[in-house]
Amino acid sequence: MLNQPTIEKLRSLKLTGMAEAFCEQLEKPLPDFDFETRLGLLIDREWYLRENRRLSRRLTQAKLKETACVEDIDYKHPRKLNKSVMQELIRLQWIPKHLNLLITGPTGCGKTYIACALAHTACLNGFTAKYYRLPRLWQELKVAKANGSYASLLLQMAKIDLLLLDDWGIAAPDEEQRRDLLEILDDRYQRKSTIVTSQLPTTHWHEHLNDATLADAILDRLLHNAIKLELDGDSLRKKQKALQTGDA
Repeated sequence: MLNQPTIEKLRSLKLTGMAEAFCEQLEKPLPDFDFETRLGLLIDREWYLRENRRLSRRLTQAKLKETACVEDIDYKHPRKLNKSVMQELIRLQWIPKHLNLLITGPTGCGKTYIACALAHTACLNGFTAKYYRLPRLWQELKVAKANGSYASLLLQMAKIDLLLLDDWGIAAPDEEQRRDLLEILDDRYQRKSTIVTSQLPTTHWHEHLNDATLADAILDRLLHNAIKLELDGDSLRKKQKALQTGDA
């Protein structure tokens, strides 16, 4: 039997993993393996190759600000971070339930790192994620309106399983930005999950939005089905600086 045409056909069908595994079996035959086992090995290679590609695409699309993983979360630093609560969040059961996660606390307490670590875990488990720093998102939306891609951008955001909105509360949004935020959250309400990080306690968010009617509508969609993670304590950046300088 001619094997090269088979290999070429596998590649033409974009079954690259099976082609590679088939070539390896030709070079190192598996005489003790029956046909079904060898076929299973070919299929496994193709499946893992495609899964790795999908994961790579999800992580690239997410554009997470920090390279973070849940295994490296610091539970020793005093910032009121409950390990049992985090372990439950890491299980990701809140994402298919379309719950939101609101992470608040002073600057430097690790809000963004925790959010990115959870988004990274979500990507590893097959969910799509996307990071936005809110001031940059306002700019991106303004550009989208100017070039006619606004509706397309909103549709893309609506499809993301886990949307991460960082630095909520840095500056009060204007009327256009409030309406954009309402559009985004309305598309996602009870359909997808959103993480918000903020230095402002959630009790101050209504005042921050500076428009009673729109604030009611926005917060109803954000707070109604939300898990709250309220951090407190000294900045982790100070701790890291102390370790670097030997002052710890």
